[in-house]
Amino acid sequence: MYSPPERLLLGPGPSNVAPSVLQAMNSPLIGHLDPEFIKMMEEIKSMLRLVFRTENEMTFPVSGTGSAGMETCFVNLVEPGDEVVIGVNGVFGMRMCDVAERCGANVIKVEAEWGNIIEPAAIEASLKNRRPKLVAVVHAETSTGALTPVEEISRITHEAGALLLLDTVTSLGGCPVSIAEWQVDAVYSGTQKCLSCPPGLAPVSFSPRAMEVISNRNSKVQSWYLDINFLANYWGSERVYHHTAPISMNYAIHEALRLVIDEGLETRWARHQQAYEKLKDGLANLGLTITSQEGHQIWQLNAISVPTGANEAKIRTQLLNEFGIEVGPGLGPLKGKIWRVGLMGHNATDANVEHFLEALSKCLA
Repeated sequence: MYSPPERLLLGPGPSNVAPSVLQAMNSPLIGHLDPEFIKMMEEIKSMLRLVFRTENEMTFPVSGTGSAGMETCFVNLVEPGDEVVIGVNGVFGMRMCDVAERCGANVIKVEAEWGNIIEPAAIEASLKNRRPKLVAVVHAETSTGALTPVEEISRITHEAGALLLLDTVTSLGGCPVSIAEWQVDAVYSGTQKCLSCPPGLAPVSFSPRAMEVISNRNSKVQSWYLDINFLANYWGSERVYHHTAPISMNYAIHEALRLVIDEGLETRWARHQQAYEKLKDGLANLGLTITSQEGHQIWQLNAISVPTGANEAKIRTQLLNEFGIEVGPGLGPLKGKIWRVGLMGHNATDANVEHFLEALSKCLA
């Protein structure tokens, strides 16, 4: 049997998970239409509503990774010829554009320098003399560590008559996310980051307004597998067979969500903030900084500047081989310029921050 090495996963994801989550995955398999599994499905939906802070009936985990969540939102809401405004300040805004274009959308990009947020004023300017169907932004841009505020963008979007789509892959469970309060129409996330669950499911939630748009489409949803009209019947009261759900992954998310709720969202957010502040202070002592926009830095994903003269890849490899610590490289224009250090979910602890800082100081020396 394959035996993987022990790693402290301080990259951009996945993160380490609580032992009880791994233990849940070892539970005996039952059928995906078994009454006991159906009962668990209802509990997962209820817990996801609490974590997303929404009452949306259509809230459930898609069987696929966070990218499947992104595709689910776009393929259901966008039809050929629709105008879509997308904020681009990193890799995942770019991926949104790619997915929307594959749906046949006319994409209008609102771009910001990597590491900076999407400014509400820029979204507002892009909507002048336009009536787009959808505005999409990444809440926490994993590639840069920038956290874009949502409330003002939401107001501007709805005044323009558009739907708001939000990526919360890196933010859900690690910092404030409030879908009802922010009036987000469609949202997706992933399990492997601040929810501290293995990768494999993508929580999504659709507002009644979004569901009405989906119900009144002029064309079929381009993806059979991700068609909400089918998934609604599978996750709804009818339980119409659609696909064989990943049983063990649903055990895992059930336990991971239980841990989130038992800890309390506000307490969990505060723990992530505390870990971030400890890291930032420790980096300052090493002469290092976090490069993303001041005042809008993601607590759980830190873009750390590589000091002049340091070999980014060599130090990252040394952290892995000598200390068993995984961190992520920069992407796109930030390649070779930053390390991406995640303090997500189960990993957001003072002890992990201290261990990383000690290891990094030795590598730099």
